[in-house]
Amino acid sequence: MGCTESKPSRTGGAPEGQAAPRDLPLPAEKAAEEKPGAAMTALKSQNPLPACRHESILTTVGKTPLVKLNRLSPKEGVDLYVKAEAFNPMGSVKDRLALGVIEWAEHHGHLQPGQTVVEASSGNTGIGLAMVCAAKGYPYVCVMAESFSIERRKLMRFLGAKVILTNPAHKASGMLIKCQELAEKHGWFNTHQFSNEANAWVHSQTTGPEITEAMGEVKLTDFFCAWGTGGTLQGVARHLRAASPETKVHCCEPDNAPLLFSGAKTEYQEDGRFKEPHPVWRPHLLQGWATDFIPKLVSDAVDAGYVDHIRHVGGDSAHATSRALAQKEGIFTGTSGGGVLSCAVEFAKTAPEGSAIVCILADTGERYLSTPLFADIPADMTAEEKEIAASTPSAPPPGITLPEVTEGNVKFVNDKNAAHKVVVWSLEYCEFCWTIFGLFKALGVEYEVINVDAFKYAKDNQGNKYRAALCSVTDCKTFPQCFIDGKFFGGAADACMKWKSKELQPILEAAGIEYNKDYAGDAFEFLPKWMSQNPLRSK
Repeated sequence: MGCTESKPSRTGGAPEGQAAPRDLPLPAEKAAEEKPGAAMTALKSQNPLPACRHESILTTVGKTPLVKLNRLSPKEGVDLYVKAEAFNPMGSVKDRLALGVIEWAEHHGHLQPGQTVVEASSGNTGIGLAMVCAAKGYPYVCVMAESFSIERRKLMRFLGAKVILTNPAHKASGMLIKCQELAEKHGWFNTHQFSNEANAWVHSQTTGPEITEAMGEVKLTDFFCAWGTGGTLQGVARHLRAASPETKVHCCEPDNAPLLFSGAKTEYQEDGRFKEPHPVWRPHLLQGWATDFIPKLVSDAVDAGYVDHIRHVGGDSAHATSRALAQKEGIFTGTSGGGVLSCAVEFAKTAPEGSAIVCILADTGERYLSTPLFADIPADMTAEEKEIAASTPSAPPPGITLPEVTEGNVKFVNDKNAAHKVVVWSLEYCEFCWTIFGLFKALGVEYEVINVDAFKYAKDNQGNKYRAALCSVTDCKTFPQCFIDGKFFGGAADACMKWKSKELQPILEAAGIEYNKDYAGDAFEFLPKWMSQNPLRSK
């Protein structure tokens, strides 16, 4: 890795022990010295860390920032800090777990080259494992309940993983059972995140030391985190007991699923797996928290005396705090981070002066776009936004001047339309063109595509020459432009509306074009979802 872990010096930002080329003030000092109206030479807020060159994405895991909150701390003299785990490469604290369990397994000979890795995950561990496995060359399969956010399964598949969905009624325990079934059936490596000691070990090696190092001489009085697998809780708490024994550890759980508070224990098999679900568990809004059993890592942390206080929070409070953090501090976290911070803010209201509180923000808010966290965030402009938009003319940009129409180019257009039953004149990356392609594919209609902006037509502006000829034939300037049996039919919206009104079907039949008469979908499903006119945009 092409950088050293060191603090910038006050001489040009060179690391300590290296000579700086010349005496320079720090960026904030430079900006302060500049006279009003002078050219700006430096940002006032500049990241002090050195720029690094990494040999692999895996060395970017960890070293996430510890950020002081300036507007959400409820009491003067009490400082709140958040450990922003969204800065990990795949956006969550679980990247640490993923790297830890895989490299632990490699080191101990539990994972063979090319062996498939399998794990049950609500999403973040799965995404982290998909990233690590992609970087190391292992196939990866994630088992996840269907109720978890859609963006999580898409992210894993984008990273090359396979995602097996389970019945939400079977809860987290059902995910684990399915995961173990697959591991035993196919000989896959199960990372066992809920009982794997490497999960806690990686946090005692990275997350915990990062917190105490970042706090420096500031006394850390309180540490807040939630329990999911228990890795962060046990690993960080173990480190704090040794490095900062006066720090109190606060463990957060949902107020409608207070498994730890109940005092009811989970019994385990010899390999650390639970025997049966917990009797107090109920469905809750805090994805990644409080499975329907107490993981072995959590139980071990409690038994070791690592947990000083158990805190509780509801989903609504977690959502409100997540939104407040975004709007008042510019820090984007999900329901999990909102829940932990909500507990910390409530505690801070009566905390002694001089308290310094650190909270784990487990992931980014982007993991929750399809969940209740964003249910009240509109896609369309609000009344206030519409008023702002209407306050200026919204003048359109100037159009391009098309070349003169020639007989040869008109002949090219007419010949193409005559040569095929269905012709779509399009722009290569136009979403409206994709709309008509999607509808025709669903209907099983074969069609010829002519992209007038294709690279092969760029020389001598030939694509725009064909475009000018096409417009002269149809008297239409938008795309796509569809011809059926040599006659101009219309564009994407026309195709959708005429299919719904049953006008397209007889046109296809009259042209002798076969199509799927059993298609029962809504043609508007192929329109861009951002269109306010799309009746399916919210589905």
